[in-house]
Amino acid sequence: MNFVPRSTALVTLNLIITFVIAAIGFGVGFGQGMLAQEVILYTIISAAVLFWILNYIAVIYESRFQADKPADSAESAVGVGSVWRNNRVLIIAMVLLLAVYLIVTGAYPPFRSIYNLIGFLVLEVILIFAFKVSNVFVHGRSAFIGLIVLLALIVISAFTIVGFLSPANIRAVLLFASFLGIACIGQTMVALMGGLDLSIPFLIGAANILLLYLVGLGVPPWFAFVAVIVLGCGIGFLNGIMSYKLQGQALIITLGTGFTVTGLVQIITSIGSAFAGNVFGKVPDWLANLAAMNGKFFGLAVPPTILLWIALSIIVVIALRYSAYGRYVYALGGNRRSAKLVGISELKYWLLAYIISGGCAALTGALLLGWSGGGFIGVGDPYLFTTLAAVVIGGTSLAGGYGGYGFTVIGVLVLQVLSSFLIGIGLKYEWQQFIFGILILPMVALYSRQPSIRAQV
Repeated sequence: MNFVPRSTALVTLNLIITFVIAAIGFGVGFGQGMLAQEVILYTIISAAVLFWILNYIAVIYESRFQADKPADSAESAVGVGSVWRNNRVLIIAMVLLLAVYLIVTGAYPPFRSIYNLIGFLVLEVILIFAFKVSNVFVHGRSAFIGLIVLLALIVISAFTIVGFLSPANIRAVLLFASFLGIACIGQTMVALMGGLDLSIPFLIGAANILLLYLVGLGVPPWFAFVAVIVLGCGIGFLNGIMSYKLQGQALIITLGTGFTVTGLVQIITSIGSAFAGNVFGKVPDWLANLAAMNGKFFGLAVPPTILLWIALSIIVVIALRYSAYGRYVYALGGNRRSAKLVGISELKYWLLAYIISGGCAALTGALLLGWSGGGFIGVGDPYLFTTLAAVVIGGTSLAGGYGGYGFTVIGVLVLQVLSSFLIGIGLKYEWQQFIFGILILPMVALYSRQPSIRAQV
C-alpha cells in the first residue's frame, strides 16, 4: 500500500497537525526542565511517527472513499452502519478511555493539567493506529495492540513525569514487574487449560510470613526457602485434584483453598505472638540482595530477581512453543474432547498447571520477603486482580487454548508502566484499580473476537 495520500491537501493537513503537536511537546519538554538533547530527540522521533501514522490512516480512508463512494443517502446510512460494525471495539475502547479521563479529571483536581490532556490525546491517536494496523495480524492481534499501548505509555510517561526514564525508575519498574511476572506464570498456564487460580494472592501472603517464621525457628534459610516453594506446589496439587476430580468450579475451589491456607498459616505463626498476620525477624542477606531495589548481581546494579524473571520467561515461552508439553496444553485448552481421543491425559496436564501456579505464587511471596524485609500476610492482596489483568491484557484467552506467556509479559509491562505513571501523577491505589478495570474491558472484547476463541464458545 502507498503510505502517502494522493491528495496534497491531506499531506499538508497532516504536516500541520504534526507540527502543532510536535511544537506542543517541544514546549512541554522544556517546561519540565528536560535536557535539550532529550527534548530534540523525542520531538523528532514523535513527529516522524505521528506523520507516518496520519498518512497511513489518510491512505486507508482515501482508498475506501474511492472504492465505496455512496450513491445515495440510503447507501450512506449503510456506510455508517458498516463503520460501527467494523470498528465497534475501537469505538468502545476510545469511549471507555475518554470516560476514564473525564472521571479522573473531574474527581481529582491535580490531574487537571495540559500535560495530561496532551497525553490522553496522544494515547487516543496511538490506539486508533494500533487497531487499524493490527488488522494485518491474523494471530496475536491483541499482543500487537498491547505492545503499541506499552510504547505509548512509556512515551507519555517520559514527557509527563520528570525522571521516568532514569535508571533508578527503570530498575524499580522492572523489579515490580518481575514479582508480578513470576506470579503470572502459573496463572497463564492455568488459563491456557481453561481454568483460573484465585489462590495465588493467598499463597503469596502465606509464603511470605511462613518463610520468615521458619527462619526465626532456626531452620536453615535455604532449606526454608525451598520448603515454602514445595508447599506451594503441594497446595497447587490440591487445587488441581479437587477441581478436576470433584468437577467443581476452579474459581470457587481455589478461592476456598486460598482462604484456608491463609487462615492456617496465620494460626501457626501467631502462636505466642500478639501480631497475627505479621512476622518479625532477620531476613537473610542473600534473600535481601536477591529482591531488594539496591540488589546486585556480580557487581552489577541489577536486582537478581529481574534476571530470574527473564530466565524463567525464556524457559516458559520456549517450553510452550516448542515442547510436547506446550502442544498438549494448547490441545487440551482448545478442545478437551479431541485431545483426550488422541491419548493426551487431561488430568496430568491439569494438575501440572496448578502445581506450577502454586509454586510460582510461593516463590513470589518468598521474593517479596527479601524486598520488604518483613512478613505480612496481606502482601499478596494486589495480585488477586493484577495476575488476571496481565493475562487478559496480554491477550491470553480465559477460555483456554489461545495466548501464551509471551503475551502475558506484555500485559505485565503494560500494567506496571501504567501503575508507575499513575503513581507519578499522584493517583491513589483505588484510582489505579479503577483504571485497570476499565482497561481490561476492551481487551476482553478484543481477544474474544478471535476466530479461534469464537469457535470454542
